[in-house]
Amino acid sequence: MSESVFHKLAESAELEEGKGRPFELEGHRIALVRHEGTVYALDDLCPHADASIAFGPVENGCIACPWHFAEFRLETGEVLSGPAVRDIRTYLVEEKDGEVGICLEKNAAGELRKSAPEEETFS
Repeated sequence: MSESVFHKLAESAELEEGKGRPFELEGHRIALVRHEGTVYALDDLCPHADASIAFGPVENGCIACPWHFAEFRLETGEVLSGPAVRDIRTYLVEEKDGEVGICLEKNAAGELRKSAPEEETFS
């Protein structure tokens, strides 16, 4: 089994509790969100209208799109309410020594990404 490769995105101090921040890494739009002390990484693109979810409200383990309030679970990217009908990708996060990095090849659960066509389409 190969070791996960983490790409540094932010300093830990840059991420405020209950807020998201947008980043770009190798053509991927990523939202980093700190909620209850844990940092989550998700695609920063609502599948409904391409809005940046990084600026949406965060509560109860979820983030909502700031445009139309589609809601997504931070841990899994699962869509919980419309108008979005598709989940968003999550990324494995590593926070250590004051830095936050993500692994592009694995989801938040540490599983290798599936090769489904919709999984491979990056904006």
